[in-house]
Amino acid sequence: MQRNYWLPELFNDLMNVGLSATKQCTTAPAINVMENESTCIVQLAAPGLKKEDFYVNINDEGNLIIKMEQKEDTKQQDEKMHYLRREFSYTKYEQTLILPDDVDKDKIGAKVNDGILTVTLPKIEETKVKVARSIEIG
Repeated sequence: MQRNYWLPELFNDLMNVGLSATKQCTTAPAINVMENESTCIVQLAAPGLKKEDFYVNINDEGNLIIKMEQKEDTKQQDEKMHYLRREFSYTKYEQTLILPDDVDKDKIGAKVNDGILTVTLPKIEETKVKVARSIEIG
């Protein structure tokens, strides 16, 4: 008789979630990067997170650092209820983005709306050199 080894392990994984035999599966959140003539925009999908869960800064090398951490509440509301399977967990994430030279680092802004962190990276305005001019004769 052939034995199915995966079945007991699958059953045990389902029943032991929340105990010492938990398995963590981490995935990076989806990220979009868009650009037009005056701005770059970075969007990071973060459903359920609030602005307090994010930290956005520029490091010493001029790179954009996006960190998010959602602290999980360990208190259970009903002591008679326990999880058989628990997958709601985005614990920590950190992304470093190398910024292009034409980004105005002093005007970078960020906001969270509807589960999306949006970081706006305005570009430095190019000053156009005027070619036509009057030349004074000395």
